[in-house]
Parts: sequence; structure tokens; C-alpha cells
Amino acid sequence: MAVKVFEDLEVWKEARRLTQRIYHLTKDKGFANDFGLRDQIQRAAVSIMSNIAEGFERGGNQEFIQFLYVAKASCGEVRSQVYVALDQGYVTRTEVDELTNSFKRLSSMISNFITYLRKSGMKGEKFRKPESLPTRQ
Repeated sequence: MAVKVFEDLEVWKEARRLTQRIYHLTKDKGFANDFGLRDQIQRAAVSIMSNIAEGFERGGNQEFIQFLYVAKASCGEVRSQVYVALDQGYVTRTEVDELTNSFKRLSSMISNFITYLRKSGMKGEKFRKPESLPTRQ
């Protein structure tokens, strides 16, 4: 079954779930008052799901792959910022372990998706031949 919308991508669903986790975490403790770190980690988490969505909507696999690499990089950014939060006492070691493992898994999902796209013969929606496009009623 072909994916028609980015909301159907498991990698995007996981990015959304983890973004919600970051927003929940940054509402608590001293994190809420550390505006710089709070805003940066939230932006990095949002960047993951946004780049997956934007890349999908570009309609070409090469562009999509570029956006997936940006999303993957943002996973690393979030993980790094989680350690800053630990050093500042905003999160516990248990929370850090859970979050870093979750974002490592997401990064791995993105890598696997990139590999799949590279190996597939698909070029993307914008490269479909006009005669293969659905006709309008």
C-alpha cells in the first residue's frame, strides 16, 4: 500500500509522539523557566516531524532524503540538549536514558527509511508521467 499523506508514515508518528514528550517534560521544574534551553529543545523536536512532513510534500525522493537527514540531525540535537537539562538538574538520569534511547530509535528509523528510499526505484510523485496521473471527474 502506497503512503498518500505524511501522517501515515510511522517515522512521522513516532516523531510526533516524542515531540509531545518533550513539550510535557519542559513544562515541569526549572525547565519551564529556562527559556533558551526550553525553546531550543522544543524547536529541535518540532524540526524532526516538520522536516519529515516537508520532505514528503516536496514530491521527490532526493529532496525527501535531504529533509530526512535534517530530521535525523535534529534527533542528535535533542539528545545533546537533554544532557544540558540533566546537568542543570531539570531531568533525572532515568528520564535522560529513556529520552536518549527513544531519540536514538527514531534516528535509526529515519536512517532505515533513507536506505529504503535510496534502494527503491521510486523517484517521487512529481516524477510520475502525466498519463499515469489520475484523471479528474
